[in-house]
Amino acid sequence: MRTDFQQILATLLAHIIGKPHQLKLAMTCLLAEGHLLIEDLPGMGKTTLSHALARVFNLSYSRIQFTSDLLPADILGVNVFDQQKHNFRFHSGPIFNELILADEINRASPKTQSALLEAMEESQVSLDGETHQLPSPFFVIATQNPSYQSGTYPLPESQLDRFLMRISLGYPSYEAEKQMLTQSSMKPQLQLADTISPVDLIDYQRQALAVNCADSIIHYILRLVNKSREQSAYPQPLSPRASKALLRASKAWAFLHDRDYVLPEDVQAVFAAVAEHRLKGVQLEWGEESALSQQLLDSVDPLAA
Repeated sequence: MRTDFQQILATLLAHIIGKPHQLKLAMTCLLAEGHLLIEDLPGMGKTTLSHALARVFNLSYSRIQFTSDLLPADILGVNVFDQQKHNFRFHSGPIFNELILADEINRASPKTQSALLEAMEESQVSLDGETHQLPSPFFVIATQNPSYQSGTYPLPESQLDRFLMRISLGYPSYEAEKQMLTQSSMKPQLQLADTISPVDLIDYQRQALAVNCADSIIHYILRLVNKSREQSAYPQPLSPRASKALLRASKAWAFLHDRDYVLPEDVQAVFAAVAEHRLKGVQLEWGEESALSQQLLDSVDPLAA
């Protein structure tokens, strides 16, 4: 890994113990200018992860608790009439921050969930005929509970497709949980020396986007997505947005590992996180294996012409 991101990973691992792969995927998602969906049971560290990422990258942070009575205006903001100036003035909502935690997103109604669509795709909000730009960088981390829990609404396919990656933290190992309990009374603080500025992050994102990708890698990605469209085994074939997401994530993973070119192994490392929630087209059960994405990977030879 790049030295600066090794330091970031070490800092994050002090808060999310024993989950280096998931943390690397989360950093990859941020470098690829995507959005992250975390599916887990309550109490697995989802909020801790989002807050730690905001701290180490010096991003303004807002946590929005999604509930059944949450309205789009509670997220985006509202135009309020100013009686002194006799005009409407826009009061921005909590979405106007650089990192947003949409906590338990599937507890809100589909109408409220859809309020995030334009923001996640266009980095802007349109209200009453006016467009308001969101800050840059802009990163949404959404969490959702298992579908069998009461009061949940399944995310529609259009919303799922907006998330570059989906990960699950899962239960910690025995030793990791022991370490967590041992240090619970002396929680480590994020040090200023371990942080990256938003300006540096934007530069890193540009460098990640500029990572070289040979035609053979492009063909590998195209064979993967086309395979999902040709066989009925996949309920929801991968869209062109998915192929773009896979390319961006592969470049970001390569950049994170201090390379300026993409290998087939980079595509394979991010494939489950990028593809599984799109292939299903429905909310996954917590702890479910990435069976469809692995089946698709196994069926396509990365070295084929």
